[in-house]
Amino acid sequence: MSVFRNVVFIAAISGLLAGVILAALQTYATVPLILKAETYENAGGGHEHAAASAAGTSAPVASSAAPAADAQAVAPAEEEEGWAPADGFERFAYSALANIVSGVAFALVLVAVSEFAGGIANWRQGVFWGFAGFAVFTLAPGLGLPPELPAMPAADLGDRQVWWTLTVLATAAGLALIAFKQSLPLAIVGVALIVAPHVVGAPQPESHDSPIPGDLHHSFVVAVTITNLVFWVVLGAVAGFVRNRFMSEPAPSLNGRLA
Repeated sequence: MSVFRNVVFIAAISGLLAGVILAALQTYATVPLILKAETYENAGGGHEHAAASAAGTSAPVASSAAPAADAQAVAPAEEEEGWAPADGFERFAYSALANIVSGVAFALVLVAVSEFAGGIANWRQGVFWGFAGFAVFTLAPGLGLPPELPAMPAADLGDRQVWWTLTVLATAAGLALIAFKQSLPLAIVGVALIVAPHVVGAPQPESHDSPIPGDLHHSFVVAVTITNLVFWVVLGAVAGFVRNRFMSEPAPSLNGRLA
């Protein structure tokens, strides 16, 4: 029970810190780009996007083409819009809360998996685990389903979620075979697992027409990628640092069991 309690404690601390840092980075890196894209969305009446997770590392969210409304339908549509946090501190607070919740959840996964593999000895090893988490949850899915701005077209939500989930699982399994197995055939299988989802291809919308300028979307993809990289590196480094302080005994390694 003490190991489980320590894992939860480590995940809570690392997720809290990484979530707050991510929220701060988003305030200056991604939020201005989203607000700029919303001006194109409002001007063109293009697409409606459901709220995405602030961390930008969850499965794709819904997006559906909205028919153009005439002038008489605009006011009722605006009246039916749901509540949204006000710009400024309120928006930052809700974004930070969402990031912290996501950070703790991802930290639980990271710490639990690392404990089965022997545990993170220090913050340096934590950085490498953070890079692995970034590759699994951000980089690999983002190659097929890059982050979207408001008013951008998207494929069916269910199809995107299935592809995202399978890509995450395949990438994680492939990295595990490469990192923990001293076997060339298994390493080749690992590479094949990582590449397979991209050979199949991610679901694509029927049309890629969008009022969003290409350079704005490119800037958004770069900003999301960099902020998530920082998030995962901080998450792994803090998890390794805290574990080194509170868990002196390494967890049993799975390397022998996987042989």
